[in-house]
Parts: sequence; C-alpha cells; structure tokens
Amino acid sequence: MHSATRFLTAFVLAAAPLGAQARDLAPPLKPYVTVNEPVVALTNARVIDGTGAPVKDGQTIVIRGEKIAAVGPASSVTVPAGARTIDLAGKTVIPGIIGLHDHMYYGGMKFMGSSYPRLFLSAGVTTIRTTGSVDAYQELNLKRLSDSLKIVAPTIVVTGPYLQGAGSGFVTMPALSGPESARRMVRYWAEEGVTWFKAYTQISRAELGAAIEEAHKHGVKVTAHLCSVGFREAVALGIDALEHGMLTNTEWYAGKKPDQCPQASTGEMYGSLDINSPEVQQTIQDMVKHKVAMTSTLDVFELSSPSRIPADQRVIDALYPDMAKQVTAYLEKGKTANDSVEVAAFKKSMAFERAFVKAGGLLGAGSDPCCLTSIAGYGDQRNYELLIEAGFTPEQAVQIMTSNGAKILGFDKWVGTVAPGMQADLVVIAGDPVRTPHDIQNVETVFRRGLGYDSAKLRDSIKGLVGLR
Repeated sequence: MHSATRFLTAFVLAAAPLGAQARDLAPPLKPYVTVNEPVVALTNARVIDGTGAPVKDGQTIVIRGEKIAAVGPASSVTVPAGARTIDLAGKTVIPGIIGLHDHMYYGGMKFMGSSYPRLFLSAGVTTIRTTGSVDAYQELNLKRLSDSLKIVAPTIVVTGPYLQGAGSGFVTMPALSGPESARRMVRYWAEEGVTWFKAYTQISRAELGAAIEEAHKHGVKVTAHLCSVGFREAVALGIDALEHGMLTNTEWYAGKKPDQCPQASTGEMYGSLDINSPEVQQTIQDMVKHKVAMTSTLDVFELSSPSRIPADQRVIDALYPDMAKQVTAYLEKGKTANDSVEVAAFKKSMAFERAFVKAGGLLGAGSDPCCLTSIAGYGDQRNYELLIEAGFTPEQAVQIMTSNGAKILGFDKWVGTVAPGMQADLVVIAGDPVRTPHDIQNVETVFRRGLGYDSAKLRDSIKGLVGLR
C-alpha cells in the first residue's frame, strides 16, 4: 500500500470516535456474546477472504460497529487507539458461511426453532435460506427476531411451504391441484413475506411453470428439488436455481415419463451415466446459459453411502438421547454397508459439480440438515471437506460456501467476503483449514453484525436438544 493510502486509512479509522459504550444486548444474547466493543482489531490472522484468492497470512481486520473498516497486512492497517485487540496467531478467519439449503427442521420434519438457530451460528453459519418450510409463520417470526438482534440466530431467508404435487404422502406439505393452485399459494406467501419458494419431487411442469411465473410477478424466486420434472425442463420454464445437483435429475433416465418421478434404483438411474456425455454437458450448458444457480448438498447425499460417514461425537452430543441411539445404530451398521453403487454415484455427483463450475456455473452450498448425522451447522462444515474431496481448492470451497451463496441470494454487496465496507460476519477457526480441512470444525468465535459469539458456549447450550425442539 502506498504511504498516502496508508495515511488515509489510518486517518479514517482514527477520525471517527470510538464510542464509549458497547451495544445494549437483548437478554438471550448476553450469555453468548464475548466481543461487543465498538472497535475491534483482529491481528496476525490467516485470512481466506471468500473471493477464491489465495490465503493470506499476517492480516489485520478492523471491525467498527457492524462493519469491516479495514483489512490488510499489519504494515498497511493501523490499529485504532482504544480498540480491543485480539491476537489470532495460528488461527484462520473466513467469511460467515451462507447455508443455501439449511432447513429449520430435523427427523420427521419436526421444527427445531430452539436448537437450530444457535447450532447454525456456533458452526459459523451466519446466513441461512430455509429452502422448504414446514412452518413458514414460525420461520418468519424467527427472522424478525433475528433481524432485530433479539435472539441468537443467523440471518434467515424464509422459503415458503413446499410446492408439491398431489399424492406425495407428505402430511407436512400442501398438495397442489393444478396451475391455479400453484399461483394462489405463491401469491399468498409472497405477500406474507417469503422471498423464495422450493418446488418438490411430484410437481408437474404446468404447476411449476405457473409457480415460477407468479413468483417473478411478485419479485421472488423459485428453486427446486426435482424428480418428476427434469433440469432442462425446469430451466426452460424459467427457474432461478436447482438444489442437490446430479442425483435429483431424472431426465437422463431412459424410462422417464413426463411429469412422473421414476421408481428406479440409484444404479438404474446413474450407474452408466457419463458426466462427459453430450446429454449431461447439454444440461450444464443450459443451466449456465440461463444463469440457473445450483446448490451443492454433498453432506446429506453422503447419507446414502453410510460406509463413508465419519464419526463425529459432536453430532451425537447434540442429539436428543432417543435420536442419538438411532444415529449411533445407523453409524454402526454403516461400517459393513454394501453401498458401492451409491458411493460410485456420489463420486459422479462430485464430478458433475466440478463440471458445472468449470463451465461457468454459480455453485453455492448447504447441508439439508434433515436427518441422521446431517444436522445444522455441522453438516455445513462437512460440506467444506467434501468439496475439497470433490477437487476444489480450499479457497474455492470457501468461495462456494460464502460469496457464491451471497450472490445467489443477492446479498453480495454486504456479506460473503472479508473486505472493507462489508458486514462483519466472520468465523475465527483454530488451526489451518487450508492445510488440514478437518480444522473447519474448530470454530472459536463467530461474528455476526460485529458481535462476537462464543462458539463453545453455543454448542453447550444445545446439547441433547436436536430432535426434541
């Protein structure tokens, strides 16, 4: 940095008064917030900034109120007098994780309005999109409380109730009865305040097209976990994004019938599929051409390959005892599972994501914390390891999980990267997740809107609750 620029940075940081008072905290925040000074300097940090750029060592980050005031090497960033200084030698800072497919329910779609917000934040997830709601009013109310800093929670982007066709068997989902039914549901919930909708596995093309058209009239967007409709069909209808990737696209299956979800095994669907085939590449090109984003959810799809699932005691500790027993039994049985077909398909889904990004596609990530070992926050951390296994660099994996997600939500002007002027949503990790990806689990402090939350205290507060409330 030139000396004049350095002087100007120092002047701007010093000119504004530090302010004598920390922010008043709502009672639910007080047990967990450990950093609440008006100006904070994080020094000697290793920074992965979310842009995909190489990691940088020896960085100083100055936080003023809710914003990042400066970022750079110690030689170019002056720590303001009176700031609280926190030495992060040996530690890494990444942007707050943007969980694009992070439900507020678990196990039988039971609403987790108490445990999940704290668990997300403890793991470094500072923004979530719920991507299919079983109780949109509760989610909207939690969003309002979170926006006003009255509860411990990430920023919440609420998705409306599932747009599902008839005959699905899900009692938690309303059943559409045709295009006008889809329009009516979208219209109602858009007016109630949801900003995304998620179409589901049994929807028809006519219903999906009507829902997308109505959503766009109201300035909101539609994504989907498909089966009855293929990816290229959805793209042609104007969909904004697609969830999960390869393992939910049925259009390549020879036995696929219009508007029907095939009843076929993983091997039948994907066993002979070639990612480099013209058919698969055409799907990718259609998505990229029409700017249809995709959400990677490798964590939840790994559940179909239980022989791969690593033991994570944190998950067992977080679960309600009855659920913990079930998950422990699943893990034990998984050690001898005959799941080679599923493992092969899972590897292909990783290759599909690499090919999508190579072609210019915008890939975000979320964990779909619905069941078994996939729970809030910890599933998002597992995604980081799986994206690296898929062939992305650590910096690319962080980019997918942060700034890419922010772009998909339209939030990239204020979150998703570590840069001056951005909201101070940051994750402090003990260790080096570039050299040791598993270090992503070692979250110490999570900043949301400039407030630093103690991750360990948040984790302790939800032990035994997941699956209960």
